[in-house]
Amino acid sequence: MRAAIAEAHQAQLLGEVPIGAVIVHDGKIIACGHNMREKFQDVTYHAEMLAIMEACAAMGSWRLEECDLYVTLEPCIMCSGAIVNARIKNVYYGAKDPKAGAVDSLYHLLNDQRLNHQVHVESGILGTQCSQMLKDFFRAIRKRKKLARKKRRARG
Repeated sequence: MRAAIAEAHQAQLLGEVPIGAVIVHDGKIIACGHNMREKFQDVTYHAEMLAIMEACAAMGSWRLEECDLYVTLEPCIMCSGAIVNARIKNVYYGAKDPKAGAVDSLYHLLNDQRLNHQVHVESGILGTQCSQMLKDFFRAIRKRKKLARKKRRARG
């Protein structure tokens, strides 16, 4: 998870929402990703999606059956769908996402028995650290917006 957190920091340095992901196979990191949605103006450029694409290239297959995904925030619907379709074995995530989480919060896609693959999930891995990073990021955005509004009002 620490490697996923390092990826999240990379996203933050780019002004992206600080979410990071890594994929592990046989105890080695084979792929990593961090949010790049703003940079590329592409809604699919989530950390998990980028890590899955890189892992598929590294493995030479879209099937990631013996791989584990570590991600700092509970995956959304799109990413959860990709995780199931890639047949990732285990998902470990840090912070819950009550607004968009599709693993435990809003939906339970990774363990839906109607789907052809279920994923073992563990949550709360370094959860406080992952959650705090997101809180700090959004707090800083709100502060910048508040200052910008004050400046506009002062100029009148």
